[in-house]
Amino acid sequence: MSANPLVDFEKQHDFLVAIDSDGCAFDTMEIKHKECFIPNFIKFMGLQPVSKYAREACEFANLYSKWRGANRFIAYTLALDLLEQRPEVKAREAKVPRLQSVRDWIEREDKLANPALEAEVERTADADLKRALDWSVAVNQAIDDIVHGVAPFPGVRESLQQLHPVADIIVCSATPTAALQKEWEEHDIARYVSDCKGRPAICGQEAGSKKETLGQAAAAGYAKDRVLMIGDAPGDQKAAEANGALFFPINPGHEEESWRQFIDEGCERFLSGRFAGEYQRSLLATFEKLLPETPPWVR
Repeated sequence: MSANPLVDFEKQHDFLVAIDSDGCAFDTMEIKHKECFIPNFIKFMGLQPVSKYAREACEFANLYSKWRGANRFIAYTLALDLLEQRPEVKAREAKVPRLQSVRDWIEREDKLANPALEAEVERTADADLKRALDWSVAVNQAIDDIVHGVAPFPGVRESLQQLHPVADIIVCSATPTAALQKEWEEHDIARYVSDCKGRPAICGQEAGSKKETLGQAAAAGYAKDRVLMIGDAPGDQKAAEANGALFFPINPGHEEESWRQFIDEGCERFLSGRFAGEYQRSLLATFEKLLPETPPWVR
C-alpha cells in the first residue's frame, strides 16, 4: 500500500481545505521539540559541551523563526549552522558536526523521511547519514512515549465540524504519518478528514512535501479560490502560494484567537468567495511580523 493516501483521493465537494497538524491543529510543537527532538539531538550530535547554545539554536530554528514547521532534517541542519556561528561555541572550541552527506541527501531527495533515509544508509553505509537516522528514529520513539493527551487547540473541532459538510479536508504535514494518525484518531477528529478508499487523507512527510501534497489534492479539480491551506508556519504559506491557493495563518502564540477568527469570519469568507484580496493581505501582514529571521543573540 502506498504511503500516500492521496493516490485514492477523489473530489467530493467544491471546496478543499488542507490543515497542518503540529502547532496548527495541535499544541504539540513545544513538547515535541523541547522534550523529544532537542535532547536527542544533543545526544546524537555530541553537543553536550555546548548544550545550552544548542538548545537555543534548535528552539529558534524550529519554534520561533521563519523556519518554524520545516522538515526536521532541514531545520536541524540549520540549527547546526546557527550553533557553529555563535562566538560562545567558537570560544569553547566545540566540535559542531557538519553532516555534509545529510545536506547532500536533502538536496536530491524529495521525500525527507525515515524510509528514504534508511534506504540511503543501506546504499551508502555513510556514518553521518546513519547518525541522522538514529537520531530521527529516537525522536519518533520519544514522541510515541511522551506525547499523549495533547488535545487540539480550542476551535479546531468546531472548525472541522463547520467545514465537513461542504469541503474536502486533508491533513498536510511534515510530521510522520503514524504520529499524525495516532493524534487525530486519539481525539476523534480523523472522522472529519476525507476518506480515501478506507484511509483518511492524513498526509505526513512520507507522502512528500507540503507543496506536493497540496498540489496533488488540488489537482482533483478545484477552482484555485476554493482551495485553502491552514497553517502556522511560513512553509505552509509557501505551499499555498506555490499552488495558487489561499492561506489562513494560525498565528504562533495566538492560536486560540486565530481559530476563533477563522470560525467567526475566515470560514464564511472562504466559502462565499470573499477571502482573497484585502482580507488575505491583512492576515499575512500580522502573521509575517511574528516570525523573525535573525536570532535574538545576534546584535
